[in-house]
Formats: sequence, structure tokens, C-alpha cells
Amino acid sequence: MLRQFTNSLTRWDRLLFEHIFGWGDKRVIPNRLFRLISWSANGWLYPFLGIYVYLTVNSTIGKPFLLSAAIAFPLERLLYHLIKQSMKRDRPFERIVDVEFRVRPPDRFSFPSGHTASAFLIMTLLASFFPVLQVPTFLWAATVGIARVYLGVHYPTDVLAGAILGIVTARIGIWFIM
Repeated sequence: MLRQFTNSLTRWDRLLFEHIFGWGDKRVIPNRLFRLISWSANGWLYPFLGIYVYLTVNSTIGKPFLLSAAIAFPLERLLYHLIKQSMKRDRPFERIVDVEFRVRPPDRFSFPSGHTASAFLIMTLLASFFPVLQVPTFLWAATVGIARVYLGVHYPTDVLAGAILGIVTARIGIWFIM
């Protein structure tokens, strides 16, 4: 039932997808820029960031940050895979005529966006431990989500679900260590 709901796209979800994806036809923003933004959320950087914060910031912030991340990321990945395999939502390029992906997706299904989930998770952690980073990290995470739609691999609702998943799992990680 839930899969049927997500596969029968709401009008606004598809319209918003087509609007953002259509930026590529108008060359509003170069494809390379959105590929780079999307690539920045691939996940390889997050362990290095956690270790960097742990080693360079005082232990009253560095240790809780690293521990929160160590709890939040595995939880996010577990929930991400469970949701993705239970929903099995087709990607936009599989459902919409004349839509081809602009970057190869990492797996078969669309819902939720893992790149967006991870970006919002790290954004929430950084903003919680370093409040001065709230605006720039939010802008980066939001742009990751927009890039995933622009690149043709996610619908806006996939991105919204990924953002919620990232924020919630980060908050759980922080709650566990506080």
C-alpha cells in the first residue's frame, strides 16, 4: 500500500521534479557543479571529518561529536536500507519519459535519498556542536538534495524523506551521548 502511494506520484512532486530537472535544459546551472555538490555527499569524507574534529577541537566537543556520529551514521544507514528495500520506489528516469539520469545512481531504488540523509545528518551534528556553522551547512545539505533531483535520480519527496531521516538519526546520536 505504501509503495503504491509513493509510486503514484502526487502532482506537486512530479511538477517540482520536472521544474528542477528542467534547469538542465536551460543550462541555468552547469551539470558539473551539481555533480560536484552531489559527490561531496558520497560519504567518504565523513569519517575524516569526525576524526579531524576529534583531534583538533577540545575534548569537551570533539569526543561527543565523534561519539554522536558513531551512533548516528550506522543507525541512519540501517534505516535507510530498510526503508529503501521496503518501499522499492522506481527512480524518476525509470518512470518519466525523456528523463535520463545525469549521474549514475548508487543503487536501484529512489526512496529515500541516501546522499541527502547523510548530508542532513552531518549538517545537524555540525550545527549542534558548532552553531556558527548552521547556515552554511544547511545551505550545503539543501543543495545536495536539490542536486539529486536535478541529476534525475530522486524525486523531491525522496529528498524530503532523506532530510528527515538524517536529522532524526543525528538527534538520536546526540541524545545518546548527552
